[in-house]
Amino acid sequence: MKATFQLRLATDDDVPALHALVEASVRGLQAEDYAPAQIEGALGTVLGLDTQLIRDRTYFIAEILDQNTKARHAAGCGGWSKRKTLFGADAGPGRESELLDPSVDAAKVRAIFVHPDFARQGLGSLILATVENAAYAAGFRRFEMGSTLTGVPLYRLKGYIETERIAVPLKNGEALPIVKMVKGAN
Repeated sequence: MKATFQLRLATDDDVPALHALVEASVRGLQAEDYAPAQIEGALGTVLGLDTQLIRDRTYFIAEILDQNTKARHAAGCGGWSKRKTLFGADAGPGRESELLDPSVDAAKVRAIFVHPDFARQGLGSLILATVENAAYAAGFRRFEMGSTLTGVPLYRLKGYIETERIAVPLKNGEALPIVKMVKGAN
């Protein structure tokens, strides 16, 4: 039976669950594309939660209801930004809090993570569609992201085009390859 996910805007109360979800996602799904040292160096900086998105009300949490206990569990998350920062957590590099102009700038698709237990069930696509629709409703017609190597195949399927590869220096001396991708009219 396919899981049924419910998406809602994330709140400050969700932050602990989101941190745990992001870490589980990165450790469980990024290992094929990144070395352990890259993952360790990237968690909490390049790969992590940006709470500005929660404050801006542009970050979603996907939950699944446990039919036995009736408890809700975080299955995925993701958002978009009306700010210039392309990727990264609260402590990430290159933070730019200036607001974007939807008439000329691309909305930033940000921090989409899926728990490994729910990978390849359409949740990443559902989150991406929700994020794009919300940014579109806010007036944006173009989208831009800094994708992990793991996310590139999905984003290509959804119409994103690779424009640049960036090697982001990490605090432990490693570098994390990130792929800048865009979608929409230029």
